[in-house]
Amino acid sequence: MAQHSILVVEDEHTLRRLLEYRLSKLYRVRTAANGEEALERVKEELPDLVVSDIMMPRMDGFALQAELQKTRETRAIPFIFLTAKADENSRLKGRRTGVDDYITKPFDIDALLTRIERLLERTAIFQSQLDVKIGQDFSQKLMPKKLPTVEGYSSHFFNNPKEHGGGDLFDWTEAEPGTFYITIGDVMGKGLQAKFYAFSFLGYVRSTLHGTLRETRSPALLMQRVNQVLMDDPTMEETFASLLLARWEPAKNELTYANAGHCRPLIVSPSKAEVVPYSDIILGLDPMAEFTDTTLELAPESAFVAYTDGLLEQEMEGGAQLGEGGLMDIIPGFYREDQPIDRLLEHILEKSTLPEFADDILVFWLARQALRQRQTPRWFSPFGDQADRKA
Repeated sequence: MAQHSILVVEDEHTLRRLLEYRLSKLYRVRTAANGEEALERVKEELPDLVVSDIMMPRMDGFALQAELQKTRETRAIPFIFLTAKADENSRLKGRRTGVDDYITKPFDIDALLTRIERLLERTAIFQSQLDVKIGQDFSQKLMPKKLPTVEGYSSHFFNNPKEHGGGDLFDWTEAEPGTFYITIGDVMGKGLQAKFYAFSFLGYVRSTLHGTLRETRSPALLMQRVNQVLMDDPTMEETFASLLLARWEPAKNELTYANAGHCRPLIVSPSKAEVVPYSDIILGLDPMAEFTDTTLELAPESAFVAYTDGLLEQEMEGGAQLGEGGLMDIIPGFYREDQPIDRLLEHILEKSTLPEFADDILVFWLARQALRQRQTPRWFSPFGDQADRKA
């Protein structure tokens, strides 16, 4: 784990070297003799915390702290005043200008180390809470509020983003009456960066669909265009994504899809599960990559099930991952459940070594009902009441 960076600003040479020596046992320490030198050090690299004297030549500690408050990048850096000037006016001035702590000379070095540790912990907690909030916001924007429902079909959906999970995404659009395009993807990486890129990537997919559907209905050609746009944008450099793009035409009971390195979906019935085998290269590797359309007929009492890799990577009893084979063995047993995804995930956790899923989980289940089961289509939210998700 990378060490925290501490900037010590002290004009007295002996004390500056002493602080550097003691703090460097725990942190990466840089030093400056006055405020002007400190600003140069900050430009070179943002410190995680500043320990500064007040009374210094050329630029004192108050002036340094005021300069750091002027820019967004440096405003939140924790700041400790370390000085022999113990009068109450200086202490109050430091508090008013946003100084986090104030220690007077002579001081106990262990007390200073304790103050530094607490400030860094507080900053880390705040950053973690902020990351979670931003991550949750991104996760909500990467998922639809509704699912398409059609007479003779039932749709089920589950999404559980981890606080620092990756970039799972799911979307659908009714491009023309009775024709739906379904997008399931995973942007490589973890944490906020992956979620940010997934949000941007989903924008590429949506704009490509809307801009290209007049020219082609082929998921493979649409996938090719998404890949080209992704690789042409310098802001998405070194971004890679797996993507499953499917055109669903319920009137024909057909689903045509292209797969760019995503988890292979399954065709599930009450008695068995089969892999939908074909997959091409992931997006973001080759600007000339080509993709292939595969068309499936959805028979009565069969379901098309797609998911992201967090499901397969869950550690099970014995230490092995669930894997594609493990999923195929158990998933038919949940076909007739009212909430098949929920029951499936509960079963996996019961057999897992972990009490919860270790990564983002996303599952989409599209089932053609038995011919005798016909209901009036309606809309529902996959995030609301889960007692009945059939339509």
